[in-house]
Amino acid sequence: MLDQQTGRPTVWLDDRDCDLEAFKRHTAQRTPAEDYPHATEIASNIPVYDGDAMRQAMAEPAQARLVMAEWNRAFLSGPGIIAIRKGYADTGLVDAVTEELNAIIAEEEAGSTGKGDHFATAGANSRVWNAHEKLCMKAPALFARYNANELTRAVSESWLGTGYQITFQANVVRPGGKAQTAHRDYHMGFQDVETLKRTPASQHALSAALTLQGAVAHSDMPIESGPTKLLPYSQSYLPGYIAVLLPQFRAFFEEAHVQLPLAKGDMLFFNPATFHAAGDNKTADIHRFANLMQVGSAYGRSIEIVDRSRITLAVYDDLKALLAAGTLTAREADTVVAATAEGYPFPANLDIDSPLSGMAPPSQQDVLRQALAEGWAVARLRREIADQNGRKRSH
Repeated sequence: MLDQQTGRPTVWLDDRDCDLEAFKRHTAQRTPAEDYPHATEIASNIPVYDGDAMRQAMAEPAQARLVMAEWNRAFLSGPGIIAIRKGYADTGLVDAVTEELNAIIAEEEAGSTGKGDHFATAGANSRVWNAHEKLCMKAPALFARYNANELTRAVSESWLGTGYQITFQANVVRPGGKAQTAHRDYHMGFQDVETLKRTPASQHALSAALTLQGAVAHSDMPIESGPTKLLPYSQSYLPGYIAVLLPQFRAFFEEAHVQLPLAKGDMLFFNPATFHAAGDNKTADIHRFANLMQVGSAYGRSIEIVDRSRITLAVYDDLKALLAAGTLTAREADTVVAATAEGYPFPANLDIDSPLSGMAPPSQQDVLRQALAEGWAVARLRREIADQNGRKRSH
């Protein structure tokens, strides 16, 4: 995008850069099936994949790279969205996690002050913030099995690379729950308009590369229950963080959005700059339950504080037992490591935490992998993590 006065690339964005007709043309793109050869269909302009086929593909490194490259292109310059049918083949596992999350909801609502949040008014839905850590502390073995999903890892790495950090927020929208307004997500999507105008366009472009949005369907979600409304190709509209706040763009979103019905165990992933909003739950009896996922790059700040040391120690014995029993493969166990421990060693005090090889000291994930490989007792892992955390100081 060029500055109208200088003819040079725009640095500061404002309302004048938000051209609705240009946006309509941009989002009118169609998704060619030939660009997504591993998808089983293009539904509502979105590539849809079969979970069983994708699990087979992930078992072959060369094939996995082809699929992950396809996903990366979808997020970057394609529609910005993919869906995976049967992302969790074992819906019994999903049900078990739902049961634990419902118990957490009941506990938290019993002590609630009745306030809403910035997503919904009080009583319209039930939300568990930091469900990732809370599930681990409540049911660590179940946490390990749930987070052993190879497809979550593959999609996350396709966009963010290694060292990513996962957070989950469980969300239940009750019958009659109202739709959200169109928005973009964290980071820049959580800023007010004045901050957006003070932030250079380079950061607007960078923000979406630092996170990935996802959801696991914990219930069936027919269209009438209000699954996420999405506008394909909107993620690559540079002034979109400002545009999505403007009434004319929100009105167009309501005209042009698409929705995908989901079945329990399906997964949806999208670029966080995609214009999206939860839909109206028009049913009388469906409690739409999604475990919302926000995956953060190692190079950015996660949306939630998760005590990674705490959940690493909580899950360790169960993870070690599941691995020893063959319930989890080595790859699945390592996927749990990726979902649990801190994967990025910086910032570091390089005076006292010098790299043993290469340019970086060991991460918490490296310590956890060593513990599993060598069969440490949890007491040793606790000491090693405490020592590592103790080195994260400036003096």
